[in-house]
Amino acid sequence: MDRVKTRREHYVESTRAALLDAGRRFFAERGFTSVSAEELVRAAGLTRGALYHHFAGKQGLFEAVFEDLEARAAARITAAMAARETPWDRAAEGIRAFLEICSDPDYREIVLLQGPIALGWQRWRELDQRHLGAILVEGLAALLGDSGPHPLNLTASAFYGALTELALSMADAEDPAQAREEALDLIKAMLTGLR
Repeated sequence: MDRVKTRREHYVESTRAALLDAGRRFFAERGFTSVSAEELVRAAGLTRGALYHHFAGKQGLFEAVFEDLEARAAARITAAMAARETPWDRAAEGIRAFLEICSDPDYREIVLLQGPIALGWQRWRELDQRHLGAILVEGLAALLGDSGPHPLNLTASAFYGALTELALSMADAEDPAQAREEALDLIKAMLTGLR
């Protein structure tokens, strides 16, 4: 039987949700460095103490927003891949889902553009790999096998770098939907070459 949450637990959840929502909106619209902690708490209807209690400040809030977007992306990619039967179809669907996610303005701005600035390169890569790295490695292992022509982790790094750059290029394209399809075709051609 599920335990009923206390009023305090509901308050904690709603406080965190209000801060995450404000953070996501402000970081996506204006970027990490242009937003003050005061603006964030005012938009959430809370005090600065709430921000520091739940996230230890603006940096911690940014990291929580970043991780929330990455966790949602990983779940969406995993679900898209699970809906396909063959390793090739799973890989193609996972790549398509990733490129669609990268087309989302909030994801693009917060994860791809602001993430390395706000978190620093090392932390950005660590969090990004925590959420998406294993999905890519597992997908490539299923598609290429363990005895491919190149080490699996190195292959995964090359594809992840290519996917990230393609995602950034898509966002700047005049026709993002067409650019996404072209990027998908290119990645499929690269995979075919390896296979």
